[in-house]
Amino acid sequence: MTTKKYIKLILILGSLTALGPFSIDMYLPGFSGIAADLNTTVAKVSMSLSSYFIGISAGQLLYGPLLDRFGRKKPLFAGLLVYILASLGCVYVTSIDAFIFLRFIQAVGSCAATVASVAMVRDLFPVKDIPKVFSLLMLVLGLSPMLAPTIGGYVTEDYGWHVVFLILMCMGIAILAASQIGLPNTYKPDTSISLKPKPIISNFLKVLKEPQFFTYAFTGAVAFSGLFSYVAASPIIFMDIYHVDAKTYGWIFAFMSVSFIGSSQLNSVLLKKFTSEQMIFSALIAQSVISIVFLILSLNNLLGLNETIGMLFLFLGCLGISNPNTAGLTLAPFAKNAGSASALMGAIQLGLGALASFAVGIFVKNSVAPMVAIMTATTILAFIILNIGKSFIKEKIEVSSGSGNDGLAGH
Repeated sequence: MTTKKYIKLILILGSLTALGPFSIDMYLPGFSGIAADLNTTVAKVSMSLSSYFIGISAGQLLYGPLLDRFGRKKPLFAGLLVYILASLGCVYVTSIDAFIFLRFIQAVGSCAATVASVAMVRDLFPVKDIPKVFSLLMLVLGLSPMLAPTIGGYVTEDYGWHVVFLILMCMGIAILAASQIGLPNTYKPDTSISLKPKPIISNFLKVLKEPQFFTYAFTGAVAFSGLFSYVAASPIIFMDIYHVDAKTYGWIFAFMSVSFIGSSQLNSVLLKKFTSEQMIFSALIAQSVISIVFLILSLNNLLGLNETIGMLFLFLGCLGISNPNTAGLTLAPFAKNAGSASALMGAIQLGLGALASFAVGIFVKNSVAPMVAIMTATTILAFIILNIGKSFIKEKIEVSSGSGNDGLAGH
């Protein structure tokens, strides 16, 4: 493969990977504007995040079999078309319920890009290059939640929130064109793959019964739902409670991403000295202590804007360490069923994330405490799941150093 072709493929796959995070983070600074225009509350607008997470969660399970059955490009084309039309719908929406529904459809569409990019890395590159390619895509995935809300803050402040969805629609069109022209047909459709629910469900059940899978998938997903709580609560907390403007909110969100991304990079250095198991255990202990202190401070009204940012920064740092390791150990037992295991892990993580963000929409009104209570509860629950689940694992399959998947890197 020539260097030019390599760079072109990485850029297209990177843009497919970035579509999801941009769709999640770019409109966050517009929450107050959306609430005002659609005659509703910021908390109700945050339900559009929950519906988006449910859409990606369902999409993970949907596109795996479709991409194997019909090849990569047809399902990708269909998914991106759905995404473009749903984004256009969000521009002209007049009610909050329609907006929440369109965000669900938008998510189901964008999910095609996420799942296809992972499948195509496996198709296009030799096995020895795959970890390097994934690291480059993780960098894109890591930069997206830093860039998206900052850009979104400026667009919202200067042109209004509708323009954010116009930009997302144009991104969808550009990515659709680039992937149709620039990506080769990497995979012959496999007509032997059944799309009937029964074999698909039995395949997922087989994965779920593996003790190492359910222990680390649920430990990782429950701990990670703290991140979804923060994402959903952040517009309410920073813009409603602490009254920062859309631009400042975008910068705060970008600063928080530094913690998550920085610690996941630190993780690959620490893995040379410690096992994934030790890293998860230590990160969850630290996360539990930080969230309990955070909860005590919030219940006693001892938090200003800077203290809240500081505590969240520490909390997200712990997640950046535990997340790649739980992902790595979850997928380690599956040489053959890696696609199904990966889709199921993503669906569990996003499904629980949707629940956490839904709880935020109900409970977070005019205080930071409900968000911190959700974070503390999920962290302690993850620690309990880890310790109970470990007793079911007869023989642990380890991850080779540095092969831990970087999870959702900010999403």
